[in-house]
Amino acid sequence: MRRGVLVTGASRGIGRAVAEAFAEAGDRVAVHCKRSVREAGEVAASLPGDGHLTVRADMADADAVRRAVDEAAERLGRLDVLVNNAGVFLAHPPLTTSYEQWQATWSETLATNLTGAANATFCAVPHLVAAGGGAVVNVSSRGAFRGEPDCPAYGASKAALNAFGQSMAVALAPRNIRVGTVAPGFVETDMARSVLDGPDGDAVRRQSPFGRVARAAEVAAAVLWLASREAAFASGTIIDVNGASYLRS
Repeated sequence: MRRGVLVTGASRGIGRAVAEAFAEAGDRVAVHCKRSVREAGEVAASLPGDGHLTVRADMADADAVRRAVDEAAERLGRLDVLVNNAGVFLAHPPLTTSYEQWQATWSETLATNLTGAANATFCAVPHLVAAGGGAVVNVSSRGAFRGEPDCPAYGASKAALNAFGQSMAVALAPRNIRVGTVAPGFVETDMARSVLDGPDGDAVRRQSPFGRVARAAEVAAAVLWLASREAAFASGTIIDVNGASYLRS
């Protein structure tokens, strides 16, 4: 059976790798974007298999999220998997940021990274139930555990996303819906290229004893497994994909 999969923030980076992994497994994928319509279309067109599509929504807009989830389910014919990957990473160092910018950054970060994912999940649940069950996989961050001193709203949003995922794992299990979370460290993506190619790149790579950062495909592999039936009894878990750069007890 070809599953219907919605991946948010899939026009590049981790989201694109996740979309590719599901398509390679034979699933049909809805590639979500906020503004990058052309890039999302290129991703959908490049995926193996047929029946892939794009949907657009600002994750901070509750009504737009509902429309995008419903559109994806309708056009795919079913919705079996939701991957909450879309997010923002906005710098706001507490000692040098104005109060106005502090408020704006917290509002945007939480609305996108946390509330947007919560709304997408809520809207996806009826479709997952109609499919006889399914999976929600959230993409979090090691920053939820080690902290993000220059981006505290980001770290807080991801810590809250972890707790949200575990709450939903318990709430949705009776409907055969599993919920898991992947928490990457630094990942080799276009967005991270300026850091990895800059003067701090070597220091970032040395954070892991492997001497490198994660590849997007490695994060996608963990997402794909959590969405599988074989991972059903791992519902509620958080998988670290950070190359032992941060270990938690």
